[in-house]
Amino acid sequence: MVTSVPLVRIPTPLGNKDRILAAIDMGTNSLHLVVVKIDPRLPAFTIIDRDKETVRLGDCGTKGNLKPEVMDRAIATLERFQKIAKSANAEQTITVATSAVREAPNGKEFLNRIADELNLYVNLISGQEEARRIYLGVLSAMEFNNQPHIIIDIGGGSTELILGDSNTPRTLSSTKVGAVRLTKEFVTTDPISKSEFAYLQAYTRGLLERPTEELLANIKQGEKPRLVGTAGTIEALATIHAYEKLGSVPTPLGGYQFSFAELEELVNKLRKLSLSERLELPGMSEKRAEIILAGALVLQEAMRLLEMESVTICERSLREGVILDWMLNHGLIEDRLRFQSSIRQRNTLKIAQKYQVNLEYSERVACWALYLFDQTQGVLHQWGCDERELLWSAGILHNCGLYISHSEHHKHSYYLIRNGELLGYSEIEIEVIANLARYHRKSLPKKKHEHYQNLPKKYQQVVSELSALLRLAIALDRRQKGAIASITCWLNKNQKEFHIWLRPADPEDDCALELWSLEYKKQAFEEEFGLKLIVKLETAIVSV
Repeated sequence: MVTSVPLVRIPTPLGNKDRILAAIDMGTNSLHLVVVKIDPRLPAFTIIDRDKETVRLGDCGTKGNLKPEVMDRAIATLERFQKIAKSANAEQTITVATSAVREAPNGKEFLNRIADELNLYVNLISGQEEARRIYLGVLSAMEFNNQPHIIIDIGGGSTELILGDSNTPRTLSSTKVGAVRLTKEFVTTDPISKSEFAYLQAYTRGLLERPTEELLANIKQGEKPRLVGTAGTIEALATIHAYEKLGSVPTPLGGYQFSFAELEELVNKLRKLSLSERLELPGMSEKRAEIILAGALVLQEAMRLLEMESVTICERSLREGVILDWMLNHGLIEDRLRFQSSIRQRNTLKIAQKYQVNLEYSERVACWALYLFDQTQGVLHQWGCDERELLWSAGILHNCGLYISHSEHHKHSYYLIRNGELLGYSEIEIEVIANLARYHRKSLPKKKHEHYQNLPKKYQQVVSELSALLRLAIALDRRQKGAIASITCWLNKNQKEFHIWLRPADPEDDCALELWSLEYKKQAFEEEFGLKLIVKLETAIVSV
């Protein structure tokens, strides 16, 4: 029976064997690598190698494009990271890119070049998804004890603010205010002039007002959240503070605290120093010295708006969050992070409800799609759990465009999915889901379609093959009443035929409309797989 097919993927147990995994974070300022050993028995991971290169993807050229020399540096760094991961016997390298690549007009071209040259597929993640994974990374390092914590991650191009208490995050925000971005746009004097500093401070405060107001609105009466700071800027500030107060830097730095008053003191000191003088500060690299003032100002204004008296350092962030997300998706986490394991399913259903999707119908379509996927896996296609989950989400959301209009609703579905903040998925995964929904009816995928053409070749193939299965799944419930109880599929290789046996829910039902719909939607399947589709209903064979 088709009802036995799970709506979301079943995580594959990894057994008791240690696994080696690598994660790369392509940030606006730096590229970071972390290699970890995962012990599935705990479950937990141990960091066995790290690396970092300041590439400055955010140092864009004309019209905001990534510069050729910067892209070359990034690719050389990624290649070096791949060698480190390979030498550590990493079975997989998960790579994510954030605001710099997200905003650059040539960002997707750059990612396609990485795929072609290094065979490395980069997940371009949204600001909210970046914030969610940062939250995971921090949760893996700190015990929240169900008490509210505010997390601030100051990057080169954006600042993420998160409110959570070890359960589902209450707020996730990403604001285009980062240390590299602010320095490039507003700092021209050295040391910074009073007028430039005043403008920079006012601008930063203005951009942070809305996300901090939203966050504060979700703090319950009587709660006193703790502020946790992550990423390079805040760690650099903690290093300076520790040298000044203690004469050395604690190892590890995680858990180190400094107050808002001490931060204000430090900002006033930094604003009076020239670049060469900032370079003399303890632990300060040249690239960090250029942007440290702007980054410190972001922290200061955020703490002021949030009325936080101190900040505690956490050394885990996005990279570790990427590792945790992988562990969650492979069924390894059963403790306080368990709520995150269904993040994709919950957010897909949330978007469906938002756009008034008929869930009873769409769940049947998604179920049929997964059944067809499973029946044809290893026979007509070689896709795995990841692609299966994308197909499920597309099945649930394929009709969401009806919220706008019935006319061209498949195109509206593409737009709503593409811009619907589907948490748990990378940008390219969201693009695949949107394309699958786009091609559930009417035109087949074509190279001239920009949204399809921009996908890497691998994902074009995913869309072409799985959209053909989705069309059949929709045809199987043409009357949206569950007329088909079960199907059986088999392949006749010699005749190049694919057979489907249908068993109707009502033995008296001739399922004429479902048969007609299969006839109407067969083209994509037959062209994609080079097979003739044969459908059998009860004892009568109907060629379609």
